[in-house]
Amino acid sequence: MIDIIRYTADRADEWNRFVAQSKNGTFLFDRGYMDYHADRFEDCSLMFFRDGRLFALLPANRDGDILYSHRGLTYGGLVMDAKTTTAAVRDLFRELCDYLRAECLRRVVYKPVAWPYAVLPSAEDQYALVNVCRAKIIQRDVASVVVLADRLPLSTLRKRGIAKARRAGVTIAESGDFETYWSLLEDRLRDRHSARPIHSLGEMTLLRERFPEHIRLFAAFLDGQMVGGTVLYITATTAKTQYIAADDAGLACGALDLLFAELLDRFDAEGRRFFDFGTSNMPGSDDLHDSLVFQKEGFGARAVCYDTYEWEL
Repeated sequence: MIDIIRYTADRADEWNRFVAQSKNGTFLFDRGYMDYHADRFEDCSLMFFRDGRLFALLPANRDGDILYSHRGLTYGGLVMDAKTTTAAVRDLFRELCDYLRAECLRRVVYKPVAWPYAVLPSAEDQYALVNVCRAKIIQRDVASVVVLADRLPLSTLRKRGIAKARRAGVTIAESGDFETYWSLLEDRLRDRHSARPIHSLGEMTLLRERFPEHIRLFAAFLDGQMVGGTVLYITATTAKTQYIAADDAGLACGALDLLFAELLDRFDAEGRRFFDFGTSNMPGSDDLHDSLVFQKEGFGARAVCYDTYEWEL
């Protein structure tokens, strides 16, 4: 018998403890992260119990008669512990569909946790999506990921950029100066893409204060000035670029090439398995951003798909 309970704020500690010991959860599912933008989403997260034991969570939000997992997060999907079996997840999805119909929901849009973020195999939900829910993939984004312990060689262009940055005297360091970086990032996104960062400086500062070990800024400096950098989201297995930017001086001297070369070495030494450069789809399109993915693959990154599923209830 599976009991499904809608999450409420008084269960935050229970929720967070489960995420921390799960096999595929990350700090993005901690309520301290999820709830920073709670005013933008109608939370409809669910907790699943079997014989009185919590064995899975579903971070989710509701919009009308559609359940999303979760539109405020890069990835979502079922969060499970190491004891959770394929049969249990199959049964969970059968019960989930009945539960959602009773709640007058008509459709589900679902983003599983990508495999580089799991500490153990955790594709039980993807089996159930197809074989229980008859879900279809409606979107496939492609990320570029480096296997840190077994890296491919850097491309000739990336090696040239690294050498150029070293000759120019570029240095790489971790920084707490999010304000300077955010100004650089906003200028670059505005000028190149007529866009803005997903997070405001205030939001990122708040999240960094809550998760200082998981959200870190690494920057490139030329003559003491920040000329580029990346904000990383760091989990047990993976360091992921959340933002990447360089100003004209940084681009001209190859600062990002040196930055990422040093970060790959750093996180390999720290014991991370993967370095995720993020997705390379064109904004608002399924088309591949060829020049962007070419740059990432120059560091030895190769494709991992971030899929979005949908099914009717």
